[in-house]
Amino acid sequence: MTELLLRNVRPMGGAAADVLVLGGRIAKGAAPDGIATVDGAGALLLPGFVEGHTHLDKTTFHQPDWLVNEVGPRIIDKIDTEREWRARTGHDAGAASLAMARAFLAQGTTRIRSHVDVDTSGGTRHVEGVLRTREAMAGLQDIQIVAFPQSGILARQGTESLLDAALAMGADIVGGLDPCAIERDPVKHLNIVFGLAERHGKPVDIHLHEPGAMGAFSLELILERTRALAMQGKVVVSHAFCLGDITERERDALLAQMAELGVGIATTAPASRPVPLVAPCRAAGVTIFGGNDGIRDTWTPYGSPDMLERAMLIGLRNNLRRDDEIALAFDCVSDAGAAGCGFAGHGLAPGARADLVLVEARSLAEAVVARPPRRLVVSGGRIVARDGILVA
Repeated sequence: MTELLLRNVRPMGGAAADVLVLGGRIAKGAAPDGIATVDGAGALLLPGFVEGHTHLDKTTFHQPDWLVNEVGPRIIDKIDTEREWRARTGHDAGAASLAMARAFLAQGTTRIRSHVDVDTSGGTRHVEGVLRTREAMAGLQDIQIVAFPQSGILARQGTESLLDAALAMGADIVGGLDPCAIERDPVKHLNIVFGLAERHGKPVDIHLHEPGAMGAFSLELILERTRALAMQGKVVVSHAFCLGDITERERDALLAQMAELGVGIATTAPASRPVPLVAPCRAAGVTIFGGNDGIRDTWTPYGSPDMLERAMLIGLRNNLRRDDEIALAFDCVSDAGAAGCGFAGHGLAPGARADLVLVEARSLAEAVVARPPRRLVVSGGRIVARDGILVA
């Protein structure tokens, strides 16, 4: 069923209205006789949430046992620990990603970009598992797959070929990782990443954990490649910690280039690292959007499949206190997330895809701060969850 009438709801906290869904999209006009009707009783209506940066394949969220985390402090410690754990346990990326995707949907997330590991120890097995999840969730949830070289490319002979194979089998985006700090040869790394993007006609999303001047140097190289290959609007830099770790003058110069080239930023707004701040990015015209990163995996015990919680954490990290400022935090998991990932038809305007979330809250700010239960989740005009429980 993709025809529905929501009565007495408050879109984005505005005045009460009726919202009509026809053919899976928000429509104008009178409701047809006999259409299924839900009484919103004045509840807040939000567009479906967007998870712009996560790792569905890594999670242990669905497992009954708690994963004891003893990982070292460096990025490479986390990479090595995860690879060893995955090999030792035979981690099932398909089962993990399906459970996580369903948990996201129950909480109102209808669109996801997931980075999925490709390396010489696991091959393309994780991509294959998440492709099965994407197929299982088709019609209920859109999932983009980034073929992601978590262990690097250059030190592991054969990774480039595996990335090529992952893209051929259906991955949507080419991933990259710390061209200087991990790869130790930024030019060669970016040659491979952008070369794969050219060959397959795919966009790029590069993890950039590098701090300060090192990260700024890598970012400049990414921007140079974007310009040279005319990939405006097709590149995202994930984390971009360096933008919170250099002078404002240097930051603003880089942001100006990113705005010109349509290069977006995916942020998880962690408390432990310098981060690109939302207000300067938006002022510069750069699309900045949000994601959880990993959720209960070997990297971190934190995270949850609730994008209102992630919006709250983005708000806290950016010292967003006013109601209009908190709306910016929500935008990072809503319109900006859809724009940054390239998900079309997002929003509450007529013609938009009917991905809708109904919550008991007096305002958008209260929804972000209090994170009330999802009374109703609609995806493509179809009711998929009630009170946090999937019905589809």
